Amino acid sequence: MRVQIVSFRCVLKNQLGHLISSSFNHDVVTTPSEGEPVHELQGFVEGLKGLKEGERKQIRVNADQAYGFYDLSLLVRVSRSSVHQGKKIRMGDKVRGRYTQDHELRTFTVVDLSEGDLLLDANHPLAGQDLVFDVEVTSSREENEEAEVQNKPLFH
Repeated sequence: MRVQIVSFRCVLKNQLGHLISSSFNHDVVTTPSEGEPVHELQGFVEGLKGLKEGERKQIRVNADQAYGFYDLSLLVRVSRSSVHQGKKIRMGDKVRGRYTQDHELRTFTVVDLSEGDLLLDANHPLAGQDLVFDVEVTSSREENEEAEVQNKPLFH
């Protein structure tokens, strides 16, 4: 099986056309090796397959093939005292902690504050959104599956 590696410029917008970000991405693998987990932006990665250097493409990705649907179960209410610097924390701050249902270490965003507790959200900020990627491929190559390939994240 051949592995495609693509570098590209990208403008990311929501479905209403509002700019979310722009970036230059190097060496994104579009054909994961067997047994490799499915990427959270699988719809986008699928849209990159087969593109050649110099090609431009608009890739529309539904929420379920991007960062998933918004999941209310990922909202967690905790006491301020259980969070490092809980007294100084503000709306929008990020905190790391273990999610009680799966015990995974996650990044949470503070979405509500009260005197004694915080409401934390572990959803990705783009969860539930259909996305539009305007892509210009700057390089595209194939590597053998055995080749050592560095798979860098698409977005942060």
